[in-house]
Amino acid sequence: MGILNVTPDSFSDGGRYADLDAAVAHGVRLRAEGAHLVDVGGESTRPGADRVDAATEAARVLPVIRELAAAGVTASIDTTRARVAEEALAAGAAVVNDVSGGLADPDMARVVRDAGCPWVLMHWRGHSRGMRELATYTDVVVDVKTELAQRIDAALAAGVAADRIVIDPGLGFAKTAEHNWQLSARLPELLELGFPLLFASSRKSYLGLLLADADGRPRPTGGREAATAATSLLAVAAGAWGVRVHDVLGTVDALAVWRASGSPRLVAAPTAEPGRATEPARTTEPARTAEPARTTEPGRAAETGRTTEKGEDR
Repeated sequence: MGILNVTPDSFSDGGRYADLDAAVAHGVRLRAEGAHLVDVGGESTRPGADRVDAATEAARVLPVIRELAAAGVTASIDTTRARVAEEALAAGAAVVNDVSGGLADPDMARVVRDAGCPWVLMHWRGHSRGMRELATYTDVVVDVKTELAQRIDAALAAGVAADRIVIDPGLGFAKTAEHNWQLSARLPELLELGFPLLFASSRKSYLGLLLADADGRPRPTGGREAATAATSLLAVAAGAWGVRVHDVLGTVDALAVWRASGSPRLVAAPTAEPGRATEPARTTEPARTAEPARTTEPGRAAETGRTTEKGEDR
């Protein structure tokens, strides 16, 4: 999934694609580089971002989605609003990527159910301005898994088909850097829910902190691409369905190397002593994640193992 933010204030590329022609050209380029979906967002969800109204959001994304659809590019709509999602689907979007997991707008389930399209349910605890205060967990992986299960149950109860649901652990959304690393290391526990998982680490601040210079200054967003590719590859090796990224080509290249080496899986090695944590062991068992199939038909889920772009920090 390639990220296309048509916003003036997204954390790493705000304003670059606010112009319609520039946005469409970038979306077409992401597709040519290997993205199976281009994720179009019209409202920044980075921590502390101000909200925009539905009319402004729709005015940003709908022309881009129409042009991309006309060019044969399969788009997803990155929104928490049912109205925007419904209009985007009518304009040609194929997937709804909802960072609120349906919590921000109760009507979203109806829109997705009626459209029969895939719905990405992200783990979410609140809008951007308050998310830092909500990053409190007993065990972040267990808690995120429980809360995602609640969103899945709500979607199913609303009539959304099980095979339309994709989950996202929500790295960077009401999460500290340590929470993000724990979720990344324990993705198989989230996969126990039985749904495809979208992994979105691209350029996020926890990578910048990891790569800080000797004075403790975080690596700028433009210098986080290799770390993004590494975390994305590890997620696919652990069983992720898709990855959301800004740098599609670099991620596609990394995954090509992984496949050429036999698609080794990362699995937990048996523990020698009870209670001792183990490091992941490499195996040569082929990954069970299917390589994504391209699709331009709205409502069809793209199978993934390739790329997608998204941010925390969006």
